[in-house]
Amino acid sequence: MKNIILGVCGSIAAYKSATLVRLLVKAGANVRVVMSADATSFITPLTLATLSKNPVGIEYFKADTGEWNNHVELGLWADAMIIAPATANTLAKMANGLCDNLLTAVYLSAKCPVYFAPAMDLDMWLHPATRQNVIRLQAFGNIMIPPGNGELASGLHGEGRMAEPEEIVAFVDAESKKKLVLAGKKILVTAGPTYEAIDPVRFIGNHSSGKMGFAIADELASMGADVTLVTGPTAQTSKQKTIKRIDVTSAAQMLEACLAVYPGVNAAIMSAAVADYTPAEVAEQKIKKQDEELSIQLKKTTDILKTLGQQKAAGQILVGFALETNDEELNAISKLQKKNLDFIVLNSLNDAGAGFKGDTNKITIIDSALHKTMFDLKSKEAVARDICDKVTQLLNG
Repeated sequence: MKNIILGVCGSIAAYKSATLVRLLVKAGANVRVVMSADATSFITPLTLATLSKNPVGIEYFKADTGEWNNHVELGLWADAMIIAPATANTLAKMANGLCDNLLTAVYLSAKCPVYFAPAMDLDMWLHPATRQNVIRLQAFGNIMIPPGNGELASGLHGEGRMAEPEEIVAFVDAESKKKLVLAGKKILVTAGPTYEAIDPVRFIGNHSSGKMGFAIADELASMGADVTLVTGPTAQTSKQKTIKRIDVTSAAQMLEACLAVYPGVNAAIMSAAVADYTPAEVAEQKIKKQDEELSIQLKKTTDILKTLGQQKAAGQILVGFALETNDEELNAISKLQKKNLDFIVLNSLNDAGAGFKGDTNKITIIDSALHKTMFDLKSKEAVARDICDKVTQLLNG
């Protein structure tokens, strides 16, 4: 979720909203805070505006400037609304459709999932009116973040304290993933080049930047998948914080990492540019410049894609890539069939804008039935969506 409205009500627990804003922003969300007037007695709007890097909404309009806080626009903008702390008073208003302040007006305008984290004393929480309001809100489709059990502001001990900010973020993240098309799916992605050592300072490598693989991993994670990214040496970073990253250097290390992960995944997308050959012997010391010529004996690396294809279980999806310079389709189909792939992503260095290092790519997807889908030149992020859509179709039947 990128756009989140945080509603803050008048409760002693409002002080926790500062931490909540920071955690949401850290997770990559764009946060807009809307406060009730009473909430400003517990925490200042300036604090939340500074942490969220957005102005805080309190009133419908500012009397001195006439500036209007458009509650309908806010409700349409948000991917999720979190009301934390949610007081008994605000819960009652929400349950009965009252909107005498900006916060409740935004709630009634929201088209997104709405989460509420109750915060009140034990007797208020247990009162039949509050219980009925909560039941009614849940019947509307709103999602309650259960209150905790512990010491309350009154000195009583029991249920009613607002969930901790870390618990709220984890709860919302888990709930939102349930609605995503790849929720519960585990996917392995490889990216980048491999470096095959010649001596302690030199290696054989290639020009892969890792951009395509990282874009695929980010797209899969945004669709709810549990992604493990095995990457060779690259300066790329993931946008999605949930991705588990395993850094490797050589083809042998990448093979070992993939074999450890592969049995437990639903799909593997092998976009790394793995070396086909590696030095037969690695010099222990730096090779000194002596003769006019230097010969290095090479040996084949283990074919990772073929190895996984041989181990592929029923229902697993395996995707390979083919970067070709001649006889593109013929070579790609041969690789598709020999390595037991579900589909292969072909790109040609003869196509302008395709290949390594750049921010664009032009691909053709060929599946196991030899159905061919050609795509125009696109950004690598857009290409990643096309590839992930194909994987999703196969995983979901």
